[in-house]
Amino acid sequence: MNGEDAAPFLAQVRDFARDIVTVRAPHWAKGQAIEPEVIARAAEIGLTGIEVPTRLGGLGLQFRAKVEACAIVAAADFGFAMSLVNTHNVAKRIATTLPETGARRVLPDLLSGASMACTALTEDGAGSDVAALSCTARAAGDGWLLDGEKTWIVNGRHAALAIVYAQCGEPGQSAGIGAFLVDLTDASCHRFPIESEISQASIGTGGFRLMRCHVPTERMVLPPGTAFKAILSEINGARIYVAAMCCAMVSSALRVAQAYGETRQTFGKPLMQHPAWREGIAHSATTLAASWSLVEAALLATEQGRDVRHLAAAAKVNAVDLAQTVLPRLLHAMGAEGLRDSYPFTRHIGAAQLAALTDGSTAMLLERLGRWDPTPIPL
Repeated sequence: MNGEDAAPFLAQVRDFARDIVTVRAPHWAKGQAIEPEVIARAAEIGLTGIEVPTRLGGLGLQFRAKVEACAIVAAADFGFAMSLVNTHNVAKRIATTLPETGARRVLPDLLSGASMACTALTEDGAGSDVAALSCTARAAGDGWLLDGEKTWIVNGRHAALAIVYAQCGEPGQSAGIGAFLVDLTDASCHRFPIESEISQASIGTGGFRLMRCHVPTERMVLPPGTAFKAILSEINGARIYVAAMCCAMVSSALRVAQAYGETRQTFGKPLMQHPAWREGIAHSATTLAASWSLVEAALLATEQGRDVRHLAAAAKVNAVDLAQTVLPRLLHAMGAEGLRDSYPFTRHIGAAQLAALTDGSTAMLLERLGRWDPTPIPL
C-alpha cells in the first residue's frame, strides 16, 4: 500500500497522541503504569497490527507507516511508542512465520491490546553480542525445554508472550540460535520489573527467568540457521524507527520552544526577537532537518530493497546525538519554565539516553561506521 492508504490511520494516531498520550505521559514519567484502556485504544486504531496482513486482522500497511506512527507517538512519549512497536513486531513475526491456524489462535489478543508482547534477546552477558547468548533450548520429545534469563527487555515486566532467542547448539555458535514463542504466564517463567532513575514505566522494562519451560515444536518461530540472520535484519529496521522517534522528540520540543519564544517577553520584546536566542533555535532546527533527511534516506533504501546496514546505523547514531545535544539546549531556551511536567523536555532528555542503548549501542554502531564512505557522487 502507498502513503495515501496510511493517511487515515496516521491521522488517528496523531489524535491519539495529542489527546491521550500527551495527557498521560507526565504520570507515566512518575512511575504510574499505563492504563489498560490506553493500550486498548492504541490497539483499536491499529498500532499493534500496522504491518500484519488484513486477512489476519491487521492493517496491511508498509514499513514507512510503522516508522511514521512510531515517531508520532514518541513525540508525546518515547517509552510508550517502544512498548507498542515491540508488541506489533511480535504480531508481525507470528503472522509471517507461524502456520495460519496457529497465528489465528495467538493474534487476537495482541491485535486487541488484551496482551502485550516482547522480543527477548538481551541477557546479562549478551547485549549487542548476540552470539554470546547463554539461554538454552534443548529438544525434548514433542518440543523444546528453555532455560535461562533475559533482562532489559521492552515490555518484559508485563508481556504475556515473548519471542525468545535461545542457543540450540554449542555456546557461541550464531548458527545454533533459534527463536521460540513463549507463554510468559506459564508457571515455569518468573517475570520481574527493572527500574532506574529514568522512569521505565511506559516502556515496561523488565526481564524473566525460564526454568525448564516447555515450548511445543510448532511454536519454534525461527529454526537455527535462520534466526540469527532474521534478528539482524529486524534490528536494521528498528534503528530506522528509533532514529525517527528521536527526531520526533526534538521536533516536539522545538515547536514548544518556538511557540514560547513568540510570547515570552524579556526586556520589552518577545524572546524570538532577540538574535542570540533565535540563533540557538535556528541551529537546532537546522540540525534537526539534517537528521530527518538521513532517516528518509534509510527509509527509501529499505523500500528499494537496498542494503541499509550503514544508513540505518548512521541514522540512529545521528538522531541519538541530535536528541542528546539539542533537547537540553531547547530546555535551557525555555528557562526554568521548561522543567514543568506539562512540557516534554525532561521526559525526552531521559528517553534519549534509553534510545542510545536500544537496538545497538552508539559505541557499537560507530565501530561499523568507521569504514563507511557515504560520499554520494564520484570525486
